[in-house]
Amino acid sequence: MRLLPTIGALSLGTAFLGTAFLGTALLGPTLLASGPALASTGVTITSYGHSALLISGGGASVLVNPFKAVACAAGLAEPRVSATVVLASSRLLDEGANGAKGKMLVDPGSYKVGGLKIEGIAGPHDRVGGRRFGQATLWRWRQGGLDFAHLGGTAARLSPSDKVMLGRPDVLIIGVGGGAKVYTGAEAAEVVRELKPRRVIPVQYVSGKTTPKDCDQGSLQPFLDAMAGTPVKRPGRTLSLPAKLGEGMVIEVMR
Repeated sequence: MRLLPTIGALSLGTAFLGTAFLGTALLGPTLLASGPALASTGVTITSYGHSALLISGGGASVLVNPFKAVACAAGLAEPRVSATVVLASSRLLDEGANGAKGKMLVDPGSYKVGGLKIEGIAGPHDRVGGRRFGQATLWRWRQGGLDFAHLGGTAARLSPSDKVMLGRPDVLIIGVGGGAKVYTGAEAAEVVRELKPRRVIPVQYVSGKTTPKDCDQGSLQPFLDAMAGTPVKRPGRTLSLPAKLGEGMVIEVMR
């Protein structure tokens, strides 16, 4: 996976020259927000199911992966809400439907929106170099004093450069249900161990007793089994996180 420049966005070479690059190489990336998003207020996260989350805090709101109620998202209420920025893993309808209000970002690149500095990293959506489902975008940003990484729409292994770019996030959002374009539970657990986040929010899995038609994803349990020994909390639909998190890892199951 690699970071691609977009029009009006910083290129990889520009964004990480000099001391910024040195800091990234040694400590992982640190995104410095400007304006109200810099405030260490913590965040409140609301789950809409599948991989759609609304993250509010620091004077901004970020909606990730709004969906149309098809395939694995069938039967869910579509998140038609307003946000400062909307981040989508791809333009597929189950993770990039354009039904919410806010500036929508899908393509890799460097962006500044509403006081947030956001980086999109390009990589294969599937396990065959993108030949089946094309490219996806991994997202990272800082909000409310917390560093976020969103890997809600990929099944590809992280490259060494991906790991440097993603750093050690405070909060990792990651798909765990398996299928052609989402990590299996075991694959997701491997990524979690590589990135060592403080909070893990699993997404993209089947939570009901029956699997929707045309859905190739499975349940959350294989991921929890692969992460045996890690504390698990079940906050429900809404989760509040302070700006300062402890060093221990916790899995937050939000639905």
